Amino acid sequence: MGTVKGKAVILTGGAGEIAREVAAQFLAGGAQVLLVDVNEAALQQAVALLGGSSVAYCVADVTSEDDTVAYVRKALETFGRLDVLVANAGVEGLVAPVSEYDTDAFRRLLDINVVGVFLGIKHVFPALAAQGGGSIVITSSVAGVSGSPGLSAYNASKHAVIGLMRSTAKEGGPLNIRVNTVNPSPIEGRMIESLERGSMPDEPAAMRQALIQSIPMGRYGVPADVANLILFLASEESKFLNGGVYMVDGGMTA
Repeated sequence: MGTVKGKAVILTGGAGEIAREVAAQFLAGGAQVLLVDVNEAALQQAVALLGGSSVAYCVADVTSEDDTVAYVRKALETFGRLDVLVANAGVEGLVAPVSEYDTDAFRRLLDINVVGVFLGIKHVFPALAAQGGGSIVITSSVAGVSGSPGLSAYNASKHAVIGLMRSTAKEGGPLNIRVNTVNPSPIEGRMIESLERGSMPDEPAAMRQALIQSIPMGRYGVPADVANLILFLASEESKFLNGGVYMVDGGMTA
């Protein structure tokens, strides 16, 4: 486990399954965490499950610039500092051929998965620079380095945040701000179950088996697999890691 004691962390998509594990690991390491999500009831449940005075929440839509400014302000007011942004909010969208993909749905997915990340980085950068640096970790996907039929919007968004990461890593380096992506394979939970049903509505179990067979380690990942890497990239032990694409995929993209 990397050293994160005393760090203040913003975690978007904070009510999700992976985020709860990420938050738990940060809290166990002595960090303070602000969970950000649009779903207040789910945020309240997450805070209750995590417990303690080192976790707080902020209801915000990551596609809104005003909401983004507000969650960054709340982190600074609550913790008195800001060290880490985990830009984790994202949706899987529809599973449909490109010729049938709803254009408004395509735009909405890019707004959440790409513009939301951009806004977070934009408004966190000045706070990190003023403090002498920090770490930004973006959740991309194996879909950010490869393609899948029916997932044109999701694939495009996860490729896009890698480009955003590379540009901002170049900008952030001189300010001691590191920016990296983590790229999970299918992870046990709601999102992959949704994609299984969307890809093969009549046989989601067959879709699951086909995906597992594409992973050399023979299983889906679990939230802790992703959280372990995010924690390391936020820690002092990774202080020279900047601009990297880090796979968490059991060899799927090897």
